[in-house]
Amino acid sequence: MTPHRIFSWSPAAIVFDCDGTLMDTERHWQDARSRVFREFGLKPRAGFAERAKGVHYTECGSLMARETGKPDLADDMTQSLLRHFTALVAEDPVTMPGAAALVRLAARHLPLAVASNCPLDVVEYSLARAGLLSYFAHVVVAGGGLLPKPHPDVYTTAVRLCGVRPEDALAVEDSVTGIESARSAGMRVLGVGPRPTGTGADRADLWVHTLADPELQAWAQVRAEGDQ
Repeated sequence: MTPHRIFSWSPAAIVFDCDGTLMDTERHWQDARSRVFREFGLKPRAGFAERAKGVHYTECGSLMARETGKPDLADDMTQSLLRHFTALVAEDPVTMPGAAALVRLAARHLPLAVASNCPLDVVEYSLARAGLLSYFAHVVVAGGGLLPKPHPDVYTTAVRLCGVRPEDALAVEDSVTGIESARSAGMRVLGVGPRPTGTGADRADLWVHTLADPELQAWAQVRAEGDQ
């Protein structure tokens, strides 16, 4: 899909990823992982940060343990990872460029939801600290029978709660893991941020460097004004 086509389309709902898409928390995950490795006196293999991006934190803890040859430490590393991450978010809850403006514009005329691999309390706390939680009708996270991304469960559920068909909804994602999840749910996908390497990024309909992209913001502004 070309930029012209996606910006001429009007979705019936938008579902956002949280980490690295709405909230500048991907760096917190990176810092938390680094702290865990130091805490346990271990070092990851080269390229670990890219392999861990978008992965559910419980799976990330297991991955950290396996890749350092300490699979028996998976539970301890997972608990430590979440503890460090939560502390970092509490210290510095920052939105990604353009995220707040886009959410506020889109919420004027569309149901919005969040689909995340993070724990519910972490997602809601982050969004509340940023003043964005009230704009979302639904926050859906992995767990409670919903498999984490790249499985489609969180996106399928978010779209259903918004009352629209998957093909009429737009997902906004920053990772290949999230794109695979949204695509499997039958949605169109807007990729945001540095484009990941490999073929997985090609499954997004369009990539923008930031949610502050002028064409994206203008698209949201036109639709918001049209609803007035």
